Order: sequence, then structure tokens, then C-alpha cells
Amino acid sequence: LATGPRQNNGIFYEIRTYDIKPSKMKEFIEVVNKYFHLRTGHSELVGFWSAELGAMNKVVHVWKYDNFAHRTAVRHALANDKDWQGKFISPALPLIEKQHNEVAYLVPWCQLGKPPKEGGVYEWVTFQMKPGGPVLWGEAFRAAINAHINTGYTKLIGVFHTEYGLLNTVHVIWWNESPDHRAAGRHSAHEDARVVAAVRDSVRFLESQQNMLLLPLQCSPLK
Repeated sequence: LATGPRQNNGIFYEIRTYDIKPSKMKEFIEVVNKYFHLRTGHSELVGFWSAELGAMNKVVHVWKYDNFAHRTAVRHALANDKDWQGKFISPALPLIEKQHNEVAYLVPWCQLGKPPKEGGVYEWVTFQMKPGGPVLWGEAFRAAINAHINTGYTKLIGVFHTEYGLLNTVHVIWWNESPDHRAAGRHSAHEDARVVAAVRDSVRFLESQQNMLLLPLQCSPLK
């Protein structure tokens, strides 16, 4: 059940999802805002968000690594960073209920994008596709993504395909000016024949789908 080819270089992205104890979300965000610069001094943070809709008391952050040796070196350095361990890890760990991570690659036809301006919202959509990988569903999935891009109401930030974690999972990050702007665009897209046709073709390979509306944290490069 091959996951399909990845990009030519070794760059990958680690997606970390934390469930925060319901009564501790405000405290967790405060600790992040105060001390997370200690973590970003070690490797590149792509984005850090909290869930507003579709999940509660959840944060998602994405890290970029040159290769697996790079990640190993960073993790080793973090374990020996007394400031990071004492000022962030010690107070933050009791606030976290559950942690989950995945390793994913950008799909070959997607470059990591940036929003046209700050102040919008992010939609994180997770697609669980049928086993077989992009060789089975890749072209149909790409056509569905492009159909939504062509409507012009939303901005594509990135499309990630898992390598470690639940396989045949695709995470798509979109940016919109506001939740209402996103809602209006979705209504228009559902009446667009191009989108309808592309979705009908790709949904044949879909097992399940879930989405979250995310708000960027103060430390997030993607705002």
C-alpha cells in the first residue's frame, strides 16, 4: 500500500497536535506566548494555531526539517536546553491532555504558500483517502483542489501527505479573510459546475473528511 513518491529533497514537515485540558487553555497559550521563542531558536516553525471551530481546546503546530538527521539533532539539543526544559516544558506538560504527531511531505505539485495579508482565519481540512496512495487518487484529488482555487474565494497554503501516522491522509490548509467570507465562498463553490464535477470525481476515493477553523497564535509565522 505505497504512499506514492515524495519530493526529490529530504525536506519534511512534522505536524504536532495537542489536546489541552479544558480549564487550562488560557494558561497554555500564555506560556506559549511568553516562552516559545526558546523553541523557535532551534528549528523553523511554519505555523501555530488554536482551534476555534471543529474542535475544542486543541492546538496544531507544524515544523519544517531538512531531513531526519536534522530533526534528531534538534530534538537532542532541545533535551539539553535548560531554559526550554525549565521555562516551557515543565509548566506546559501538566496542561496537556494528549499529544499526537505525524510526518508529512508537501505534495509534489504544491509549494508552501503565505496569506496575502495578516488577520484572516485558517481552515485545516483532513481527508482520509482510500489505500493505494496518489497513484490511485492523486490526479482526481489535485483536480478537486484546483477547482476550489479557481473560484478565487480562498487561498491555498499547503497540501501535505502523511509518511508516518495514519497513511493515505492528506491535510490541506486554506486561508480566508474571515469565517463569513469563507462561508459565502463555499456557497458559491457548491453552485459552480467545475467544482461539482471535480468533487464528484475525487469523492470516489474518499473514506472520511474533517475540518477545523484555526486562529494563529502570536508566535505563528503564518498569521
